[in-house]
Formats: sequence, structure tokens, C-alpha cells
Amino acid sequence: MGTTIPQSRIFYQMVQKLRNPAPKRRGRPPAYDPEAALRQARDQFWRTGYAGTSLDEITAATGMNKPSLYAAFGDKHALYLQALAQYWQIALTSMREALAEDLPLEEALMRVYDGALSIYFGSDDRPHGCFAVGTAVTESGEDDAIRASMMAGIRSFDEDFAARFLKARETGEIEADADPVALAVLATATMHTIAIRARAGASRASLRALARKAVGVICG
Repeated sequence: MGTTIPQSRIFYQMVQKLRNPAPKRRGRPPAYDPEAALRQARDQFWRTGYAGTSLDEITAATGMNKPSLYAAFGDKHALYLQALAQYWQIALTSMREALAEDLPLEEALMRVYDGALSIYFGSDDRPHGCFAVGTAVTESGEDDAIRASMMAGIRSFDEDFAARFLKARETGEIEADADPVALAVLATATMHTIAIRARAGASRASLRALARKAVGVICG
């Protein structure tokens, strides 16, 4: 397990969806793409945070005027919640595809973390971190809807990891007395730690090494 695991096609597609730039235009285009507009709004929130992002910045990023934004997505809060939901959907779908492949547990977990690192650093290899951790955590203390989205996303990660660890216990990849739920929390927490450290300036190589150490602990 000492060699670098190649990035899979699913992670490439995931990162393209998360980081694909689009031209900025003023005013509502004749036939705008709601998914693309939501992605552009999400990327603006990702750069400047929920509280720090103005509607003017969102209109510039999406090429839509304010009446068009309100008609398509609602107010800023509703738009942010949809952007957060879009992020969870892309990240969870890609994670599930990685864990569903018939691979040894260690390799499957490293594919998950390699995919996460591709998101956290982006195509330009700059430290962006996790959209949810970077923008939603500070708001969740006072905002019930954002907190509920955060908890639902984290719970989904825990449940998917736990299902994979249960399978690994049944096939003998981990110890018979291993606790899949506890290991799942550790696996999800590792993703959050990597995201925070990436945003703080840790190198991609050092974070991949951290992920490999965590995988070693999980697999026992």
C-alpha cells in the first residue's frame, strides 16, 4: 500500500462539477442553467462565506439579476441551503461509488480520502477546504436549517462508512469485535480534520499521509 493510488474517474467528475468555472455575465441569460447558477453561487459562498457574501457578488458570479435570483432560488438564505444540499449530494454520491466498488477496505478508504483532497484543494491545487465545514459550521449555532443540513450530511457519511465497516467485519477485513459505528465516526472525523488542516495551509502530501495513518488505525 506504499504506492500512490490513481484518482478514479468518479472523483475527476466530482471535482469537475465542484470546480468547473463558468463565464460571468451581467443580467439574466436567455436560458440559464439552474444547476450551473447554483454551482456558481456556491463557489462564491465558498470563497467569502455565508455572512460575507452579498447579493451583488452572487449576481456577478451567476450572471443573473436579483429578481431572477429570487424567482429561481428564493432569498439568500434559501439559495445557500440549496447550494449546501448540492454539495452534499455530489460528495455523498461520489463517496458511495468509491465504497461500493469491490476493493479491499484500505484501498476503498484511500479512494474516499483522495477524492476529498481533490475537492479541498481544487483543480488549481489551492487550499479551499470543505464547503460545508468552511461555511456552514459558523452559521449552524444560530441557524436551525443550516444546522439540520450539517447534521444530516454528517449522519449520511457516518451511515455509509458504518455499512462498509460492517461488511468488512463480516468478511474478516477488520477484527470480529470491531465496532462499525465507532469506526465510522472516526472515518468521518478524519475527513473533517483534513478539511480544516487544508484550509489552514497544510500540504496536500502531509494530509494524504495523515489519511493513510488513519486508515491504518481503522483497519487495525
